[in-house]
Formats: sequence, structure tokens, C-alpha cells
Amino acid sequence: MALSDIARHVEATLNKIGTLRSSRAGWCPAITGFSGYGSTRKAHILGRILMEDPSLDDSYSPIIPPGAHTVMGLVDDVFERAHHASKEAQRGFHQFFTIQVGDLPVRVTCGAQTVSSRTNPNGYIDVTVFDHELEPGWHEVTIEADGARTVTGRVLIIAADTEVGLVSDIDDTIMVTNLPRSLQAAWNSWVKYTNTRRPVPGMSDFYQHVLSDHPHAPVFYLSTGAWNTYEMLETFLTLHKLPVGPMLLTDWGPTPTGLFRSGQEHKKVQLRNLMLEFPEIRWILVGDDGQHDPLIYGEAMTDHPERVAGVAIRQLSKREHVLSHGSLSTMIPTDNSLPKNIPTIAAPDGYSLIQEYQRRPFV
Repeated sequence: MALSDIARHVEATLNKIGTLRSSRAGWCPAITGFSGYGSTRKAHILGRILMEDPSLDDSYSPIIPPGAHTVMGLVDDVFERAHHASKEAQRGFHQFFTIQVGDLPVRVTCGAQTVSSRTNPNGYIDVTVFDHELEPGWHEVTIEADGARTVTGRVLIIAADTEVGLVSDIDDTIMVTNLPRSLQAAWNSWVKYTNTRRPVPGMSDFYQHVLSDHPHAPVFYLSTGAWNTYEMLETFLTLHKLPVGPMLLTDWGPTPTGLFRSGQEHKKVQLRNLMLEFPEIRWILVGDDGQHDPLIYGEAMTDHPERVAGVAIRQLSKREHVLSHGSLSTMIPTDNSLPKNIPTIAAPDGYSLIQEYQRRPFV
């Protein structure tokens, strides 16, 4: 038996024991609805179910109030909730000590359709809803599960005539994390208060500048960060006035092929899925040079040049590079074989990226 198989077996056994004991202690399943996305034909509804102590005060509720059916209305609503949540800041390590509820029956109502499914072994909900009859824009969805309080999440429906979208990394692109240095990553994710993450200077302004040229462009956040940090990340986006959009995160832990999931492969697969899901959209790709973003985006430029509208790379400082991978500069060599007709810009912060973008706009 491979080491990864042993690790997965141990994880499943511990989680089963934890579920039984927490249930006996009066805990019950609790649903978190992530931001879903889709087209006018089908939608992907995402979420997770974990065991939770009912005595805890659940301060997060991703509900869209009546009338908040525009992007700005949604942003205002999320910002208000995020501001309230920041007053109740808690230690980040609470996000990672969880008991997931696998194989639990769930029901998702999205527009005109209700679909029944079950959570996967790690408690995740990933339901595809066809023929939902929703118009483009943000909409609320309802997620129900046996023994859990019904929650309302949201889904972004993208219009068929959308021509441009934006994909953004998170770590060290919009939020200073100094990943993947393990000690720093653990401190940032598990110990620091959830409202003390620092934004990369000027990135909010950069996104506003780019999106002013493409006001209907959907924004997706593609990161190797864990789903456990979803609520913290959404709070971070709204507090720092970054565009709200679906997040495509990952699940830390053993896989059938290894002890840890490949962050690089996760990003490649999710980016490819977006290109397949929305064949008419050309993507603006934003990342940093501390990890693999230049390689991943370069591969996309080479394999699908007609699908990439432009690339923006935030350049880490020497100190950030040392914290990230131990070298004083990027470990990604310049690739002179990349298509020259796709605008590619690089700068140390969002303010400088605006200047580069003005010299060479993406579309």
C-alpha cells in the first residue's frame, strides 16, 4: 500500500471518529456556500458541510437581499457583512481544525431547478444544475442538507456574449503571504487574525483600471489556497475593495497519487476548465513571479494564444523572493518563445502595473 493510500485511510478514519463523537456531543452539520458560477445553460454550485458546535455564533451568512441583483449591489452587501465580520476577527487556525461530513444527502435549488446529490468524502458540494432559467448576473441559490440549517449562497451567471474575463492569483498577487515558506505560511494561515492580512499595494486600483475598460468581465480567483480560508478571503476582498468573484481553491491533504496536492496542476486544470466552459471568452491572467504563475500562464499563451487577452505579473521584492523560495530573484527564466502579440506586463505593485498597462493595454 502506497504512503498516500495510508495517509488517506488514516484521514478518513479520524474524520469518521470525529463525526461520531461530535454528533454525540450535540454538534450538527453546518453548510458553507461558496460562490458558484455558470452560463445561461448550466451552473456549478459549490459548498462544503462540516460538523459545528451549535452554540457558536455564525456571523457569516452569504445572503443576497431583495433588490441586490446588480454587481454593485452585491459588493455593497458583501462589504457590509465583511466589515461586521472583521469586528469579530478570530484566530486563523480555527479554519483548519474541521470535521467534514461525507456522503450526506444535499439538495440545491438554483433558479427553476432543484437537484439532489451527496457530499464527497471531504464534505464538498459540487453540483451542476442544467436549465436553471436564470438571467446573467448574480443570483441566490438555496442549499439544504439532512440535519443542517438551510443556507442561501450565490452564483454568477455569465452572459453568452461576454468577450473578456479576468483570472487572478491570490497569494502574493493581491495579498501578501510570502508563500510557500512553510513557517510563514502556517503563521499567516493559522495564527494571525483573519483581518490582518495585508494587500499588495495598488492592486485594487489596477483591477479597477482594467475593469473600467471591460465593465462586464467576470473575475475568478484561482489559488492553491485551501477552501478552509474561503470566508477569510471573501472578507479580505471586500475590505480592500477588490472585485468580488468566484474562487477556485483547493483541498489540502493526501490524494490517490501523493501526500499533497499539486498546486501547479490545480491551477492548470482549473484554467483549462474555464476555457472549456466559456469558449468565447478571452482571459486576462494576473499572477506573480514568486511561484509558477509565469510558467502556467506562458503555457496557456503557447497552447491557446487566441484565448489569452493579456498577462500581468506582479514582481516580488528580493526579500519576498527569499521568503518564497530562498533566492534573491525569480527562479522562472524568461521565455523568449512566447507569442509576441499577447501583451505581457510586469511591475512590483499595482500602481506600476497601471502605468505598464497604459503603455500596452490588453485588448
